Amino acid sequence: MAKRVKVVLNEDMLSLGKDGDLVEVAPGYARNFLLPYGKALPVTPAVLKQVEHRRAKQAEKEAALKQEAKNFETALVTIGRFTVKKQVGEDGTLFGSVTNADVAEAIKEATQKEVDKRNIDVPEIHGTGKYKVQIKLHSEVHAEINLEVVSY
Repeated sequence: MAKRVKVVLNEDMLSLGKDGDLVEVAPGYARNFLLPYGKALPVTPAVLKQVEHRRAKQAEKEAALKQEAKNFETALVTIGRFTVKKQVGEDGTLFGSVTNADVAEAIKEATQKEVDKRNIDVPEIHGTGKYKVQIKLHSEVHAEINLEVVSY
């Protein structure tokens, strides 16, 4: 039985791992597919040094993004309350409901920063009043804002 060969991946591969991972593969797979197509590099001390450098840079970027998310969370908490204006019927219920896009627009108006509407968790809102809304700013940073729904 042939021994396994260690290679460093240059790109994410569904069955093997992510970019920069050190993996063991069959020698034929490495020789015939990974190396010729530039999907991996053979393991050498220079390549391992490059991988460590790339990981350190990626960790710095992640730390900067996390800090930026924490700063934005502080800004959202400082603002306190966001207001969404919707059309209301005679019995006090909304025509439609408050959506993630409505909340994202209210945040953008107040802070001049965009928040992806897919990262906003709005409870079912069908009337005027005050509500709590969860926002995912980073994988480790979540913010809770106060949302007031008023009629216009």
